[in-house]
Amino acid sequence: MTGLVQPFISTVIGSLDSKGRVCIPAAYRHILAAQNTAGVYVCPSFSESCLEAFGQTLLESVSARLADQDPFFSPSHDDQATAIIARTQLLVADDQGRVRLPDAMIAHARLKDRVAFVGKAAKFQIWDWDSYGPIEAEAVARMKAKLERAREENS
Repeated sequence: MTGLVQPFISTVIGSLDSKGRVCIPAAYRHILAAQNTAGVYVCPSFSESCLEAFGQTLLESVSARLADQDPFFSPSHDDQATAIIARTQLLVADDQGRVRLPDAMIAHARLKDRVAFVGKAAKFQIWDWDSYGPIEAEAVARMKAKLERAREENS
């Protein structure tokens, strides 16, 4: 991975239409295009009820880390490859920037009509909008608590 890669930032509200399509936010599409990604890579999160979405840069980074492991004798290689590579699909966008999410991914993330595109620097996540609010609140609360602990340790 060379050079600086523009991060996926912000939280953008979108919608899931009756055909299972979402419109990737324009700013995210520009980042994906700059990474020479022909659409967007998407996989179900293995730790949350959301979808992980990313471009060519992150895929190459993951592939490079896997290449450093023995593909036949490394259980870690197979675990990582199964959790990410084997479950990832390249979804090609139409002229309006929409991608059709596979039904199994929609079910995994429990997506309904409103979705949240959540920037996470090298990747972004796709959440059901109603489910994401409490997740965001918990993450902010954990960071506040961590900051308070650090302040207490330094005083």
